[in-house]
Amino acid sequence: MILRTERPSDIEAIYQLTKAAFAPMAYSDGTEQDCINALRDDGDLTLSLVAEIDDEIVGHVAFSPVTLNGISDGWFGLGPISVATTHQKSGIGSALINQGLDWLKSQNAKGCVLIGDPNYYARFGFVSNGDLTYHDLPTKYVQWLGFDGNTASGKLIFSRGLEPKPA
Repeated sequence: MILRTERPSDIEAIYQLTKAAFAPMAYSDGTEQDCINALRDDGDLTLSLVAEIDDEIVGHVAFSPVTLNGISDGWFGLGPISVATTHQKSGIGSALINQGLDWLKSQNAKGCVLIGDPNYYARFGFVSNGDLTYHDLPTKYVQWLGFDGNTASGKLIFSRGLEPKPA
């Protein structure tokens, strides 16, 4: 397996991978692949990593800037993350997350936030203590991982491409 940053020739494969990976998920609204393109189009796709096996993209993770309490100050959001259904539970997602977190640390980021299953993301050090909120979502799903002693609290807002569209 090769982990690397995305190339322009990967964009369609990332789109199709993300669409297929999220299709069976009950919590998905079916727009995750479009969110990645919106982040890219807005210049907010800070880091886009792919996992490649035998010249096929089998995993992808996106990282983009976020604001906490209206301030954009070195915090990044993780997601969406996708792994091909035929390669899930093989460590690809973990490898992508760990490489992305290592890269953020190397760039002196303050930390990373995400919306997700606390039972899964705790293995990477993400916590939810109720101090970070996202719309009306239960705070147990709103998680953060601070680097160098940084902590996250207040109202989380993702890049425009990831924020819910007004009804």
